[in-house]
Amino acid sequence: MTRWTVSDIPPQNGRSAVVTGTGGLGFEDALALARAGCEVVLAGRDSLKGASAVDRIRRDIAGAKIRFEPLDLAEFGSIAAFADRLGRQRQSLDILINNAGIMVPPRRRTTADGVELQFGTNYLGHFALTAHLLPLLRAGVQSRVVSLSSVAAPAGAINFDDLNAVTRYRPMPVYSQSKLACLIFAFELQRRSDAGAWGITSIASHPGISRTDLLHNGPGRWSVHGMARSFLPFLFQPVAQGALPTLYAATSPDAVAGGYYGPDGLGELRGFPTAAKVPPQALDERVAARLWEVSEVMAGVRFPPTSLDPGHPLFQLVSPAAAA
Repeated sequence: MTRWTVSDIPPQNGRSAVVTGTGGLGFEDALALARAGCEVVLAGRDSLKGASAVDRIRRDIAGAKIRFEPLDLAEFGSIAAFADRLGRQRQSLDILINNAGIMVPPRRRTTADGVELQFGTNYLGHFALTAHLLPLLRAGVQSRVVSLSSVAAPAGAINFDDLNAVTRYRPMPVYSQSKLACLIFAFELQRRSDAGAWGITSIASHPGISRTDLLHNGPGRWSVHGMARSFLPFLFQPVAQGALPTLYAATSPDAVAGGYYGPDGLGELRGFPTAAKVPPQALDERVAARLWEVSEVMAGVRFPPTSLDPGHPLFQLVSPAAAA
């Protein structure tokens, strides 16, 4: 793969996108898509930050088709309300970028619905959002869903006995679990789209290590992680560079359905988009099927049935009580 940049994004005129997260990678995704002519809905929980991001993009790009919509991925009611508003405003959607997230808060916190915050925001909120937006995506043209994973995903494991980290909360392993879940979801979504003829392409990406505010907003500016972000900036690539794998996944005609893209530099920490190494645990289809079923119960959503629905004895699914 050559050194793919934003200048390689094909014209996006007539296409529409939802991008979650108003700062960092989400902002760069929205900026690049708007510059390419895409109609962008930038979604986040902070209305002031969202309005500021939209204003910045409009100042930079004359005639940019972009607006902000409130969305709190840590609240299932907010997700449903967002999708309902969007469904009343438009007939279709072509791109969904599941980007927003939180990283390693030092103490266990929960969403409005009682789910551990990292698993709930990074993964389960986006799982629910995709389910709610599926009718619009199925009505789109060559629709793509891009879900963000992380270089932390290979260290993750799906702990079905304690998805909510009630028994033991360790910030980094829980973060790794949430990002592994995002990767598993991306692959399983493609399998189910193929089986159900949904017409949706699902791709995963990760940004390497980029100069976003995740570490400042999560563990805090004066944590070990936060100080590394503040005082060792050379370890982190520019945010615009970190956004490239996601933009490649969302727009490139060469991006492969069910693929995974990240930076091409040493350890996939920085560089230009290329096929990323997939951790073996992300390829376990039995885990993927079980996680999907549990996630539907926890999020209170239901995707259309397909031939891959785990209704036979091969899959030992947990009960709703165990999922909590």
